[in-house]
Amino acid sequence: MSDQLRPLMVLGCTSTAGKSLMVTALARWFSRQGVDVVPFKAQNMSNNARVVEGGEIGVAQWLQAGAASVIAHPDMNPVLLKPEADTRSQVIVSGRARHDLTQMPWRDRGPHLWPAMTEAFARLRDAHELVLIEGAGSPAEINLPDLVNNRMLQHADAQALLVADIDRGGAFAHLYGTWALVPAATRERLAGYILNRFRGDASLLEPGPTMLTQRTAMASVGVMPMLAHELPDEEGGSVRAMAPPGAPTAAVVRYPYASNLDEFHLLPHAAHVRWATGPADLAGADLVILPGSKHVAADREWLRDRQLDDAIVARTQAGGRTLGICGGAMLLGERVTDSAGIEGAAEGLGLLELNTAMVPDKLTRAVTVQIPLLDRPWSALGGVSASGYEIRNGEVVADGCEVAPRLWCTGSVLATTVHGLLEEPMVLEALFGTRPTRVLQDTFELLADAVDEHLDTELLWRLVRSR
Repeated sequence: MSDQLRPLMVLGCTSTAGKSLMVTALARWFSRQGVDVVPFKAQNMSNNARVVEGGEIGVAQWLQAGAASVIAHPDMNPVLLKPEADTRSQVIVSGRARHDLTQMPWRDRGPHLWPAMTEAFARLRDAHELVLIEGAGSPAEINLPDLVNNRMLQHADAQALLVADIDRGGAFAHLYGTWALVPAATRERLAGYILNRFRGDASLLEPGPTMLTQRTAMASVGVMPMLAHELPDEEGGSVRAMAPPGAPTAAVVRYPYASNLDEFHLLPHAAHVRWATGPADLAGADLVILPGSKHVAADREWLRDRQLDDAIVARTQAGGRTLGICGGAMLLGERVTDSAGIEGAAEGLGLLELNTAMVPDKLTRAVTVQIPLLDRPWSALGGVSASGYEIRNGEVVADGCEVAPRLWCTGSVLATTVHGLLEEPMVLEALFGTRPTRVLQDTFELLADAVDEHLDTELLWRLVRSR
């Protein structure tokens, strides 16, 4: 394209330094300037994923696509790793699960993943004016081969910004140490740095920024303050809002392999949200939620070890409302079988007449759920329609408790295989009596406003226009 801009990459000194936040902010900022911009992350690791046409991608790139006002696509995150154990991750390539690569030793995967990364980047570069690239972890992990940061930076011929989380402390050391340890070819492309999550008077930082620029030649792009944004956490769950006074309480069971916790980002606007890791956390809750699970069998063992299984059963049998979503629905059923060796078998909590069989082919699709008239305590949900998505290896078979496709209910227990229903304001209103407004678009604007106010936007333009 004749008007194509040079790719810009956002690297971080550490994980959670703010790379995803900055790419989201820059995506909306460049979009507001009339630029056709798209996000790209060669490899992500998260159990929070979203279904798009063609498969699934990490939630961070789904959010960044929303900020850029483009339709999310697997090319924006061609490789996604979804942890299933301390030393094992499911490998998603171009939106689809790859069992062969999941079984392959980590250090042997690179040659099989690199073509998918470069081909996806090429398609985005050729179709759009500007590609914003997000790095992964740190580019200075000198013990590891690095496709996602250093090699992709060179391949894309991109300029790079380095982000440090100053709220952690040691930001100047992180910046200087990262600059010193990266390969020389990366160091030459580190055009500037951003101090992220700063509290206080930025003028007190001097002479730190000046000294760092003198020693590294990286320009100070700006100081991003601690922002009260509402982006969901890309790797776990977050509560970023205050429920209205007198709101009910929702306890979300947070087992080790809980997945898609980002779908609860709107929930704190309607209810007090409590993460439940022990029986005491269920006390007084108006609704207990069992979220998705990337490893149902392992999370079932965790429930038993924490004695949460008995507490959930007792509470539910006493009439307390319990909602299971995807893996949570499977846990509420009778059993999970796994002849294919996907995750492992498990006995469920026996609160619903559901049986699940794990199968090799993962289902990923967008769906709409029409909730029928239900008995108390779910009667307020009757007639509500909501859009969501399915992303699972389990085939669920019901015996007598199905009330609608992908929806099961018995007494005070409700379960579904559909994620995203709690992002629908009408569903939250039916469950908790408060109908929140959607918050993501306002968050994107807040982040872009912060770029305008706190970053050197003239430098940003120079970087993407340089060749």
